Amino acid sequence: MKRFIQGEHRGQSTLLPESLDDYVSVTNPVRVVDVFVDELDLVKLGFEGVIPADTGRPAYHPAILLKIYIYGYLNRIQSSRRLEREAQRNVELMWLTGRLMPDFKTIANFRKDNSKAIRGVCRQFVVLCQQLGLFEENLVAIDGSKFKAVNNRDRNFTSAKLQRRMEEIESSINRYLTALDEADQQEPSTAQPKAARLEEKIVKLKAQMKELQAIEVRLNDSPDKQVSLTDPDARSMMTRGTGIVGYNVQTAVDTQHHLIVAHEVTNTGSDRDQLSSMGKQAREAMGLETLSVVADRGYFKSEEILACHNANITAYVPKPMTSGAKANGRFNNDVFIYDAAKNEYSCPAGQALIWRFSSVDNGLKLHRYWSSNCQHCPLKLKCTPGRERRVRRWEHETVLEKMQSRLSNAPEMMRIRKRTVEHPFGTLKHWMGAAHFLTRKLPGVSAEMSLNVLAYNLKRVMKIMGVGSLIKALAT
Repeated sequence: MKRFIQGEHRGQSTLLPESLDDYVSVTNPVRVVDVFVDELDLVKLGFEGVIPADTGRPAYHPAILLKIYIYGYLNRIQSSRRLEREAQRNVELMWLTGRLMPDFKTIANFRKDNSKAIRGVCRQFVVLCQQLGLFEENLVAIDGSKFKAVNNRDRNFTSAKLQRRMEEIESSINRYLTALDEADQQEPSTAQPKAARLEEKIVKLKAQMKELQAIEVRLNDSPDKQVSLTDPDARSMMTRGTGIVGYNVQTAVDTQHHLIVAHEVTNTGSDRDQLSSMGKQAREAMGLETLSVVADRGYFKSEEILACHNANITAYVPKPMTSGAKANGRFNNDVFIYDAAKNEYSCPAGQALIWRFSSVDNGLKLHRYWSSNCQHCPLKLKCTPGRERRVRRWEHETVLEKMQSRLSNAPEMMRIRKRTVEHPFGTLKHWMGAAHFLTRKLPGVSAEMSLNVLAYNLKRVMKIMGVGSLIKALAT
């Protein structure tokens, strides 16, 4: 092997062996993890085992296990078994832990037992970003995305799916019973083996029917009429025309550096009730008195937009077109102009739609307006197929009208939303792989998501500031 760079012989010993620190450069991200965890107040964050017991076998310090997990998620190693192997062979992890090698059960139990504290670590890093002045713009984009749970679709049941499965089993049982009757009429030499196989299948199907009947009882007791057998908190959700059993992860991303300032794991498929909650979390995390948020049509809900308005959060959410009037060639509600001084609407024909009465519908106080001249109006066919065109107005409709006016004056907001909040979701799903979550139940899944978000934010800040500058900022 002449004329090649030669390595050392495996059996060669050295008088002065290199230290582990020689293998970790000063710009290695593992040094950021080390300094960041050492500066945390683990007792205040609520980690278990920070203060050791006086008796019993000594345990690993929570800081060591937290460093292992942060390093693992930074390097797309989420499994506790894989982290156990990495601690035994990975030089960076040996440097980080001081050559400690906890077993996979210890590593997994740490994540399970400290889910709330791990979420606090993620929030603590966002606070650090705020102290470093990384949130100079007071605009965030909010969005949600569906992530797969460990629960298979076949082990999730809704009322319709359960009824369909039971009907299939009943049909199969009836078919096998018919085949069993036909087998009894055949020669004993061929009938007996066939009858035995059919009876075995019938017994299995009846056992499955009993299991489904037990699930039906649980389904009736469930508030949302869903039961997941592997992960009880996972729910069936629609995404891009297909179903997924998993969780709906909400994020608020700042538009300047695309850092995830707030996140929440929910098992509700809809985004309509999340706007004000995510906006308030983002405002608190960024340390701002006022905040602007932008979201897509899925977040439009009158009560949520009003809650944002009352919390000094300026919302930009386009209104979905749910009315069928425009699709059928008739006037939409936006062509009716409201006059606040007169408390009436004017229609395209110039007629006045005056206030008639108020009512409460789904907790909202609505005012009703219509004109008495609709029967003789030449535009009636373009307006309504009924006796008269009626317009409803919410008591806080002014808040929604101001928001739509803001959107009209800022058409770039939807483009800002798209380029800000969708990229982090794509990155996180790529890191997490096809399985997405590895843990079960909402607390464990929330801790796993927080570790992913923390890893994402760490990489973003290291890219923005540089490893050396971030280490100095963490140490001060």
